[in-house]
Amino acid sequence: MEFDLFPLWISLKTALVATIFAFVAGISAAGWMFGYKGKERGFIDGIFTLPLVLPPTVVGFLLLLLLGRNSPVGILLQKLGIVLIFSWPATVIAASVVAFPLMYKTVLGAFKQVDRHLIDCARTLGASEQRIFWQILLPLAWPGVVGGTILSFARALGEFGATLMLAGSIPGKTQTIPIAIFLAAEAGKMDKALIWTIVMIAIALLAIAAINYGSDSPNLAQSRLTNQVSFLIGRWSSIVGRWFNFSRPYLMVGKSNAIAEEKIRETPSELNLNLYKKLAGFALNTQVTTNGKPLGILGASGSGKSMTLRCIAGLETPTEGRIVLNGRVLFDSKKKINLPSRSRRIGFVFQNYALFPHMRVARNIGFGLQDLPKEKRQQRVQKYLELMNLQGLERRYPRELSGGQQQRVALARALATAPEALLLDEPLSALDTYLRTHIERLLIEVFSTYQGVTLFVTHKLEEAYRVCDRLLILHEGRVIASGRKEDIFEHPATLTVAKLTECKNFSRVRAIDPQRVEALDWGCSLHIVEPIPPSLDYIGIRAHHLTFIHPSELQDSERKNVFPCWLVSKSETQHQMTLYLRLNSPPEKAIAYHLQGEVFKEKWQELKDRAFPWYVYLEPLRLILMTRESPIQK
Repeated sequence: MEFDLFPLWISLKTALVATIFAFVAGISAAGWMFGYKGKERGFIDGIFTLPLVLPPTVVGFLLLLLLGRNSPVGILLQKLGIVLIFSWPATVIAASVVAFPLMYKTVLGAFKQVDRHLIDCARTLGASEQRIFWQILLPLAWPGVVGGTILSFARALGEFGATLMLAGSIPGKTQTIPIAIFLAAEAGKMDKALIWTIVMIAIALLAIAAINYGSDSPNLAQSRLTNQVSFLIGRWSSIVGRWFNFSRPYLMVGKSNAIAEEKIRETPSELNLNLYKKLAGFALNTQVTTNGKPLGILGASGSGKSMTLRCIAGLETPTEGRIVLNGRVLFDSKKKINLPSRSRRIGFVFQNYALFPHMRVARNIGFGLQDLPKEKRQQRVQKYLELMNLQGLERRYPRELSGGQQQRVALARALATAPEALLLDEPLSALDTYLRTHIERLLIEVFSTYQGVTLFVTHKLEEAYRVCDRLLILHEGRVIASGRKEDIFEHPATLTVAKLTECKNFSRVRAIDPQRVEALDWGCSLHIVEPIPPSLDYIGIRAHHLTFIHPSELQDSERKNVFPCWLVSKSETQHQMTLYLRLNSPPEKAIAYHLQGEVFKEKWQELKDRAFPWYVYLEPLRLILMTRESPIQK
């Protein structure tokens, strides 16, 4: 049996060249579509994907209409003396067109799998979109790029219909393996067709094996290979970026985010924020003026805390409003000013830290120092390694660090660029109690010397209280309290503020006279010392402010607000007991309690053997008088 190997060489050569074209075009198209937000996105994506869903003969016919001798392109090629139809270049074009969608879709999917926080973080560190593509997006998506390349090669190798329509079947010139199989089978040469089929199956199995190897959970060797390849891609991308000047931010609105020199500010830092942004469930409407002292932003999940930070950093665009930092206008909806994140000089510590997984610790910290000379960049990185006690960890990858170490790297990276404002989005939420305590102490130390504006977002009162001097409380996008932490904690003006500051005892209330009110839900009247507000709706007292009186002390006739109580139920932690109490009468049901008290275990040892009723004292100075609505924003 005569067996010509030309179809194999033609197929391999065609598939290789077509894969190169699909590789470049697919990555370019995927990168552009990843950042494109226009209304035509769906239509453009459909055009790019069309060759994947159309029958190959239809694709070939469309290419024939586009490139044929009677088409405008064909006429132009004839004038230039170029013969395209029924030539090997036509084989490459057909294979490239059908392979492109696989490359495009696979790479775009890989780009979408990259954590968006990494991209946002790079923007706040002054990186341009081109630098983000070359040094963050592409290195992290490289397994998908490899998979797309293998699929594209396999698809180009197996192309039949479009090739036959555009390039024909010229032996030794355009006859690929699929066409050779078709012609052999049509001529009754089944042995020859079978051999070519086995060759195609072998190549396809190799491609599948390569993809599966790359997609399986990596063992240690694969993980090291991933880091090495990502590092090489990132390093090569850095060289390309510098060559094309991609490392320097291009101008959109405002000037480049040049790295600030570290020096003491001559004027106090100040942030003025007045923004409005429509969200799915509510509207974020926030007004803030703060200086260099740390401001804790407290609120329940979904209250708008993180969105406020993202608007300040330029990662989200408010519907309207104005943001001014140290006299620089970052955003002004009326004047159409909207500085990009890279130009705002704002450090951002994300909740998940957003450390670049393919970069070692030193390179993570130095990522935002690209514009500094190498020697100064190394000095700055070393300074923050020492400040955060990270010496010896410079060459580790983020996954090789503990949670506390990752947090310190993220903080060092944000501070290394000498930002004018430092935003921390629930930075302690992922840490255990031991690490949280250590990082809190570190934050307090850092904030004591940091000269810029600091916003610390959390949903835990104790974190904000320990770290910050002032608090701002958000509820459903509105500021409902703002001021000194002691004032907000001791005198919450509204029911919502009291709940968010972890007050646990509330009752509807009715004024009896200027010094006495009736707690409707507790079934008692209370003497008060504070003036009754114009609109009084609730009274409250914090759980740890309940005082238990020994029966021998009841002779004190001057003491008011003392009531008999019975224990309904209890719960305990390692240090204290939570007691659920009913006033004035024994409980009929386990859930029928009025007040929740908290006492240390030592006090519980005194109480537990005491006969009922116990006596509880609600100190007038500890009683909180509240309205229902916020007086700050409506």
